[in-house]
Amino acid sequence: MKRISLLLGLAAIIPLVGCQSGHYGSGQKASATLESRSGSSTKGTINFVSQGHDVLVTGTISGLRPNAEHGFHVHEKGDCSAPDATSAGGHFNPDGKAHGMPGHGHGAHHAGDMPNIKTDANGNAVYSAKVSGLTLDTGKHGIVGKSVVIHRDPDDYKSQPAGNSGPRIACGLIK
Repeated sequence: MKRISLLLGLAAIIPLVGCQSGHYGSGQKASATLESRSGSSTKGTINFVSQGHDVLVTGTISGLRPNAEHGFHVHEKGDCSAPDATSAGGHFNPDGKAHGMPGHGHGAHHAGDMPNIKTDANGNAVYSAKVSGLTLDTGKHGIVGKSVVIHRDPDDYKSQPAGNSGPRIACGLIK
């Protein structure tokens, strides 16, 4: 009888331990509404959905340069108040890694490094990328309370510390 009680007790505790970490729960969601910065007319919405060990990042963006690529990153501070979005700080980098291209087999990169946004002939983009190294909470790798930033130029994924992607033209708080 004690063995059954112990097993039932463990069965009740194990799910609670998993929930407390908030680390890789599927289905958690967050979003950011992009506001124009640096004199641009860029606007949009970015959504984040946790999928196991990855986060699916999707969005719709307008007001970008047509037929172009734009750097896109999670930044360390949830502050988009500066006219040029410098208040958002640097790239989100909880592990102190070098800047680089995200994705499996591409070497070191900041947790906040994401694939470039690609626009159509009208300067609009529909974005979708699956990234790892982020969580949708406020923990060490958590991005809730941070910001997303779109840059004028493409990220070259080589230049340190931030990919030489130019001025910040849109910023949004991740909630």
